[in-house]
Amino acid sequence: MALYRFWIGVVVSTCLLTPVVYGEIYKWVDESGKVHFSDKKPGGGVVEQVEVKVNTITSLSISESSFLDALDRRQVVMYSAVWCGVCKKARRYFQQQGISFKEYDIEKSRKGRQDFAKLNGRGVPIILVGKQQMSGFSADRFQRMYAEAIR
Repeated sequence: MALYRFWIGVVVSTCLLTPVVYGEIYKWVDESGKVHFSDKKPGGGVVEQVEVKVNTITSLSISESSFLDALDRRQVVMYSAVWCGVCKKARRYFQQQGISFKEYDIEKSRKGRQDFAKLNGRGVPIILVGKQQMSGFSADRFQRMYAEAIR
């Protein structure tokens, strides 16, 4: 019961301490034709109240399971497509080197398509190693990324 009262107190305090912000934006054109915006209503002339839409940006993140896979320093995640020759080259390289990897087809897999979009993918493959991302594939560059990730 005491814990319940404590949380009620926290919620009420938060509501009371949170400031309420409200403002109006006005738009008007002066005699020379110049457009002005202000939060104070000007003295004369034709004034239009403007409705401001708040610009919010949600964070971009890949799905939680892929993120956790990539954080496992030894795990490699590749977003690919069946027709992609460079993807085949990367896949063959991983297999020859004994590197375990997860692969998501961006055209056949819903998860692959969603993650690819969240990664702002413009081409395949996209390869994640730890917190690093590679677009395309270069064995030399991959070796450097992989060596850094497993340190």
